[in-house]
Amino acid sequence: MIDRRDFIKITSLAGTSALVGFAPFGAVNSKNVRTFSLCTNTTVLNSHPEFADLIAKSGVTDVWMPVFLNGYWPYPMEDILNWKTKIEKMGIAVHSLTVPFGHPSNSLGGDTSFDVPPQHWPRSVDVDGKKYSGTSVHPVVTEENITVIQIVSKTGFKKLFLDDDFRLARSPGTIGGCFCDWHKLDFTTKYGYNEQTWMQLKQDIKNRELSPVLRNWIEYNCDQLTASFRAQQVAAPDVVLGIMVMYLGSEKAGIRLNNYKGSLFRVGELMFEDKSFSPVKGKTDELFSALFHRRFVAPEMAFSETTAYPADKLSAKNMATKLHISTIADIRNTMMMSGLDPFPFTHWETLAPAMKKAAAIHQKIAGQKLQGPFKHFWGESSRMVGNDKPFSLFLASGIPFEVTGEPASDGWTFLSDFDAADVDSGKLKSTGTTFLHGSNPEKKFNKVRFVAENLQEIFAFKREIIPQLKGVPYVEEDKPVVCAWYPECKTVLLWNLSETREQFTLRKGEEKRSVQINGLDAELVQL
Repeated sequence: MIDRRDFIKITSLAGTSALVGFAPFGAVNSKNVRTFSLCTNTTVLNSHPEFADLIAKSGVTDVWMPVFLNGYWPYPMEDILNWKTKIEKMGIAVHSLTVPFGHPSNSLGGDTSFDVPPQHWPRSVDVDGKKYSGTSVHPVVTEENITVIQIVSKTGFKKLFLDDDFRLARSPGTIGGCFCDWHKLDFTTKYGYNEQTWMQLKQDIKNRELSPVLRNWIEYNCDQLTASFRAQQVAAPDVVLGIMVMYLGSEKAGIRLNNYKGSLFRVGELMFEDKSFSPVKGKTDELFSALFHRRFVAPEMAFSETTAYPADKLSAKNMATKLHISTIADIRNTMMMSGLDPFPFTHWETLAPAMKKAAAIHQKIAGQKLQGPFKHFWGESSRMVGNDKPFSLFLASGIPFEVTGEPASDGWTFLSDFDAADVDSGKLKSTGTTFLHGSNPEKKFNKVRFVAENLQEIFAFKREIIPQLKGVPYVEEDKPVVCAWYPECKTVLLWNLSETREQFTLRKGEEKRSVQINGLDAELVQL
């Protein structure tokens, strides 16, 4: 954070080239494909009333304001509506968001009194019988959130995100659900199970064994979360409802992704601070999750989860480079947030020009289909019982890739250990693609080749298969770079994953293009 004098100094830059204006979505130029949202609250705006002007001139098109957090109404509605009017007069759309079920740990910052829900909200119970707050749907919680969306509707908001997070799992990689007495009785009664089956379910969860009873438990939780969402949407049909999904969020977290295809959908990310995002694999894991979730939502309805948390722990350069993840995945809406505390206002000096550049690049490739010999695949076992540790580093190889919902008929498909085990058992079959895994050389899977998930081995594999590439562009150098190929418009997007300026040689057959790209930046190359 900075003091008020420094803030005013930054605000004065709004008229200079340091902060570049960008037309609000739908207000001036309806042809813009990219929008930029910011989550903020009235406490921040009241403390720094100039902030609204700063974000407007930085290129933000939409502001999302929290109204209901984890069972509380922390901000006077009159104050919210007052700021809504002020911001809308600047040409920025204003929407609402809630934390509908709570979070199992501090994810808001600011006033930690909102971390623990009110006493009348039942606590969640994990598989070991321990109680915790958040990520549980009980009838009383859904009923209260129905009241919330009805109030939101009456106050004039037309969009509402169910935020941070919309899930029934305590953390990524967890097979979720609440194991309290009420849910136990409801589940066992529905399926005709007894105490022995209940104990077997717990063991299957710990073993990550996708048994029939565990599959029913996952379906049960998905039904619960879907029913809560639909009950809220029906209660205020004039409000467009959206969900925030955690990193690689899927069925094991109660999220039956197919149920939300027509809704606003905030894709799951995880690397919220420099320590986790700065490594190359931090960036490829983040991209992997965004690409996976985009299988289930139209680009116009997709939002990023561009989050800094704690608010001052993600640098401006890393927040700016996250914009390229949205561009590559054709996520049309960037959502920036940092809990209840704002990220440093000095970030806007970096973000404003980065936002303008990302929008210009996205304009040229929006709607284009990724294509390449490397295949991004996240199968049923990864979604149902996996530990959410993808083989993602192939995305940094400089070889083009594409996303597949089923095993491809060609190329090379990179699998998690859980999907590789399905190949080994015959549950998952190849129709022509070569399967690879890379986390542990001691794990032997039939019909799955081992390539260690480190850059040295990835580049060695790249050199091995390059002679087989016909009519496919690729980066010659062994440097970490994402090579996104859009053949219909004869364009390649290169995202430099190094923090230093690098030169890359893009080759396709005998044709070559040389391009220099600043650290963490991206450029388009025509072929």
